[in-house]
Amino acid sequence: MTSTTALQVPRLTCDIFCRVVDNFGDVGVAWRLARQLSVEHLVRVRLVIDDLKSMHVLVPEVIDERALQLVDGVEIVAWRESTRIDNPAALVIEAFACDLPADFLAAMAVMSQRPTWINLEYLSAEPWVAAHHLLPSPHPALPLTKHFYFPGFTAGTGGLLRENSLIVAREAVPFPSHAHRQGILIFGYDNAPVEALFDVVTQDGNAFAIDIVEGRLLDKLQHRRGVPGNNAPNGAPVLAFQKVPFLPIAAFDALLWQHDILFVRGEDSFVRAQWAARPFIWQAYPQAESAHLAKLNAFLDLYCEQLDAPAAQALRALWLAWNTPSPDDLAKTWRAFVEQLPVLNAHALNWGKRLRAMPDLASQLLSFHAKNAKIQGFAQP
Repeated sequence: MTSTTALQVPRLTCDIFCRVVDNFGDVGVAWRLARQLSVEHLVRVRLVIDDLKSMHVLVPEVIDERALQLVDGVEIVAWRESTRIDNPAALVIEAFACDLPADFLAAMAVMSQRPTWINLEYLSAEPWVAAHHLLPSPHPALPLTKHFYFPGFTAGTGGLLRENSLIVAREAVPFPSHAHRQGILIFGYDNAPVEALFDVVTQDGNAFAIDIVEGRLLDKLQHRRGVPGNNAPNGAPVLAFQKVPFLPIAAFDALLWQHDILFVRGEDSFVRAQWAARPFIWQAYPQAESAHLAKLNAFLDLYCEQLDAPAAQALRALWLAWNTPSPDDLAKTWRAFVEQLPVLNAHALNWGKRLRAMPDLASQLLSFHAKNAKIQGFAQP
């Protein structure tokens, strides 16, 4: 009697490096990508990150004092001054131009099968993105070539992070009931004009319940609890104001699905709001000389393409007002937005279907790596 041993195919290896700048947004993108590659694609992933405290908030299983740990199949390495990372993977991703350590680059350069080296850029809808996606950048001194990888919303870009089970899970949750109050979720930066929003919601007597994610923005509003509306029936308050704890990343999508209107910030929440298929208002990460408004307007140009003029105008006006610390016309823009909610609800669903027609970011990354390795004549992985 003879026995055979199944051929063991080596797993693809991937290193992801991340230096955290926009605390939770950077962590969210890096972790979602690392976890999806590990769980869905069975890639052996090592995530090297310099802010485990922020990561612990989003992924409580991560212990911020631990230099090396394994979570959801991802090896997490604390990136410190003394940290030495050996044995580069077949696929190396530096998130947001964080610059790889010199000794790690040197090790990449002497490998017989040099890694696919990716610089994962921030998400943008600006028109130039597709033309720059996957452009090569040879290292000035080493025999290595880095490729710029741009996430995006259109063909010719790197797509968006989207787990295989995400849409099925969302569609299994009923949309919120509109029988009583519509729910608003606010997750914004400290300079969001939230008091001006509270003023108009209270004054108009509209039936909205507002949930605010805990943080400094919430602290500004403690004195607004229990404010009655002048034209509310029987003097009852029209503004319900509740604190929402800062949730782990695994619970964030379900929070979005519980609400009718979403105010979100940064990159990770921006993408998740689109998968939630709800009308949403995005607060871009503030930059010097209002450079972030170029990204905001570029996305609005794309998002509003299939909206009629009144709905597009209402949406654009509210987005721009929300990204202005002291807007003069937020009351007017909010009322116009509310009038267009039936149209914006349908558009949010259609936009999500449009995005789902594109391959997701993780899958596209792996396809590019496979093509790049084949061109170099290397075996996979």
